[in-house]
Amino acid sequence: MKQIIPKITFWRVVAVIIVVAGLYSTYLRFTGGLGASTNLSDEFPWGLWIGFDILVGVGLAAGGFTICAITHIFNIEKYKPLARPAILTAFLGYLLVIFGLMYDLGKPYNIWHAIIYWNPRSVMFEVAWCVMLYTTVLFLEFLPIALEKFRLKKLLAFMKKVGIPIMITGVILSTLHQSSLGSLFLIVPQKMYPLWYSGLLPVFFFISAVGAGLTMVIFEAYLSARAFNKGIEADLLSRIGLYGVIILMLGLIIKLIDFALTDKIHLLFTINNYTLLFYLEILVGTIVPFGLLIQKRIRENRRWLYASAIMVISGFLLNRLNVSITSITPGAGVSYFPSIYEISVTLMLVTLGMWAFKFIAKNFPVFASEVHFENHNLKYSEKLSEGKI
Repeated sequence: MKQIIPKITFWRVVAVIIVVAGLYSTYLRFTGGLGASTNLSDEFPWGLWIGFDILVGVGLAAGGFTICAITHIFNIEKYKPLARPAILTAFLGYLLVIFGLMYDLGKPYNIWHAIIYWNPRSVMFEVAWCVMLYTTVLFLEFLPIALEKFRLKKLLAFMKKVGIPIMITGVILSTLHQSSLGSLFLIVPQKMYPLWYSGLLPVFFFISAVGAGLTMVIFEAYLSARAFNKGIEADLLSRIGLYGVIILMLGLIIKLIDFALTDKIHLLFTINNYTLLFYLEILVGTIVPFGLLIQKRIRENRRWLYASAIMVISGFLLNRLNVSITSITPGAGVSYFPSIYEISVTLMLVTLGMWAFKFIAKNFPVFASEVHFENHNLKYSEKLSEGKI
């Protein structure tokens, strides 16, 4: 008999507590406003919800468009087993970004204004449209998975015909979006600590998102393998990990050249908390993972590969928080640390995202073996209906 009530485990109890606390914080946010639920102020208007929920969420979703470009545009077939999990991660990531944005907006019920009241000269306007359009594209990229599940063959055949133009559109939109998030901070050069401000911020945001997005594919593949007791595409993931850290190292080299050209090298030898956080960010997120995954023996070890992916994601997270919070602190003249309600909402969104991924991965043909099985069944049904069997 199928078990209806999930087995109670330690992590399930923790997850339920996180969600309950997040719902209470949600109640405070939408009944008392930002003042009652956050430590934000006029001097420090962007905090954890922008730094983590949006900047980190969008960046880690970059694995979706990167894998799509590799498999469907450059037609490198061997990476196709990674495409569907990456698309699902990106789709859920963007949905959570929209939810996170609703918490941060002073008047969330006006979120639709960007559709009607155009302001093409605003970077925020570009970000809003990229989020709306790319989320729509991700839904269309995810749709074949649902159509296969419910055996809607005609719609599935149509979606396969229009799939390549949709994916090309997604790659263009995501490229614009990742870089435009960096452009947001170009308007406050006087407020940012120089280690994180640069005219090349859009380039740095794009490069780091591609590198971290690829390692996010490793992270979710490893956890999915454990959760569903299945194998992983170890050879493909080790190559993806290598490409990811090479891209990140390229980004670091460009950053150091930019420091030299803009006379900021001396800041690397100025000992203070900002410099230490910068070193922590590049050591954890780029230098150490690069040193590990450049070695074939280590990147072919699944535990080292997973550990390296965690380091890259941690470094990426620290970079986005440094850009959006740490670098703004000296210019704002006030300190900021997120309230317990801000933290609980963020943890709730992450937990809901993990629950949604697990539910979809368990019930839809997301992974390679399930795709093969579903396609086999579809072909069998077609032959049966045509009287060939």
